[in-house]
Amino acid sequence: MLDFGEKRKHKRVDLNIPLQYRQLHGDKKITGTLTRNLSEGGVKFKTDQFVSLACRMIIEVVLPEEIKPIKAIAKVAWIKKLSAGDNYEIGNQFLDMTKEDKHLISSYVRKAAEQGLETPEF
Repeated sequence: MLDFGEKRKHKRVDLNIPLQYRQLHGDKKITGTLTRNLSEGGVKFKTDQFVSLACRMIIEVVLPEEIKPIKAIAKVAWIKKLSAGDNYEIGNQFLDMTKEDKHLISSYVRKAAEQGLETPEF
C-alpha cells in the first residue's frame, strides 16, 4: 500500500465568509465574493471573473469574531473553470501580510480544525 502522506504545507478549513479583492496592477475594481477555504498560506474563492495565473492582488477578509479585515497581497497560484456557468475557482498564495494578520489566520485555522472544519485531502 502506498502512503502519499500530507502534501499541504498548511491546514485548510472550509469557510464561507465575505472576501474582497482587487488586482494590484491594472484594473483597480474591487470585487466581492465568498471564501471556499482558508489557510495560513492562502485562500480559495469562487468568482465570475477570469483572473490570470500569477496575477498579484490585494485580498481583504473579515474572520468571524474579528472587526478589522485581514489584508494580504496574494498571487493567483491556480485557476479552474467550473462546469456550471461562467464561474471560476481561484487558489491564492499569500505573499505578504502583517505578523498580526498572519497570527489571526493561524489561530483561527487551528481552532476551526480542532472543531472538525479542516478541509480533507484527496
